[in-house]
Amino acid sequence: MLAAIIGTALALGLLSGWRLFRKNFLEVSGDIRPNAPPDASPGISPDDPAGPGRNGDPRPRSARRLSVVIPARNEAANLPHLLESLRSQTLRPEEIVVVDDGSEDGTGEIAARYGTKVVRLDNLPRGWTGKNWALWNGFRHTTGDLLVFLDADVRLAPRALEALVAARERTGGVISVVPYHVAPRFREKLALVFNLLGIFAFMSPFEANNARKGLYGSCIVTAREDYERVNGHAGVRSEVLDDLTLGARYAAAGIPVANFLGYGLVSFRMYPGGLRSAIEGFAKSAALSTSILRRETLLLCALWAIGLFMSELFFFLWHTPLGWLLAIGYVLYALQLFRLARYAGTFGVLMPALHVLPAWFFAGVMLYSVYQTSLLGRVNWKGRQIRVGGGRDA
Repeated sequence: MLAAIIGTALALGLLSGWRLFRKNFLEVSGDIRPNAPPDASPGISPDDPAGPGRNGDPRPRSARRLSVVIPARNEAANLPHLLESLRSQTLRPEEIVVVDDGSEDGTGEIAARYGTKVVRLDNLPRGWTGKNWALWNGFRHTTGDLLVFLDADVRLAPRALEALVAARERTGGVISVVPYHVAPRFREKLALVFNLLGIFAFMSPFEANNARKGLYGSCIVTAREDYERVNGHAGVRSEVLDDLTLGARYAAAGIPVANFLGYGLVSFRMYPGGLRSAIEGFAKSAALSTSILRRETLLLCALWAIGLFMSELFFFLWHTPLGWLLAIGYVLYALQLFRLARYAGTFGVLMPALHVLPAWFFAGVMLYSVYQTSLLGRVNWKGRQIRVGGGRDA
């Protein structure tokens, strides 16, 4: 009886993972490119970016001005990589605005050396979180018809902006991208389960008609008129989950919301500074983000996680009659993780094989996230304390 229950849980978990994962890639010249290298040949497609715009704008896409906004707080190590990648774009932005959010490491000076427009912020008004204040002020210093909001740790392949603009014009609304996670160090690869659950949440077929459908904040592309219509980041000024809440505001306004995978075109390196920054970064939104998902997505994510943790009981019960069943489950989960991780980041073979490590890292951070948000009512990020539920940075 117990073996039947465990076998059913493992099977349901594995099936849930396959059901939640959807290969919604960005396109270049109309072709989905799951295996394309990041340095694909340059040149703007005459059929895509140069075509007529959507939302009633008669101008061709190539004629619409593109503004990039980058919020940056102590991002001196990351920023040069992003700015270099912007220089190599086949579709060049009209302007790049870097918002130096009280940095103490020369972030603003680095941005200025690249010829960007630098906006320095030193005072945070009451009722705002730091990132929302930075993004809103960056927007106020732009003139473009299309806005691209990028986190400082993002990297773009040469045709990324071309593909992003084409995707936004094709969907006719706001889009965001879940970047491909470049994780060169072992400790960075511990994010495997977090990354896959994030992809499940944004790629789930059940989220297509979610009235509260969110955006992935690392990379967002929107028309200026749509952003102004929902009052942009001013409308979510106090929200910890600014990207998810902003997406819900677009959806409520009847503006289509679409999310894509960045594999081959948009990547990032999350939290290279060490485990502390990774724990703080994931914990600030891990527990809260579940509130916006549809029940079907939550159920399948839970089934997948239950099966994953159950398979890892093999290390405790290998010598029992259940050992063989748990071993099969562990191997099948390792194979699934390896397959899916190819589109999530550079996790290699070892981390999927040792998935007990990223799974328990996820569990520990999730518990810490619940402790912060439910008991303390605040989260920590980049030297600031952010109150949950409409507070301000301390």
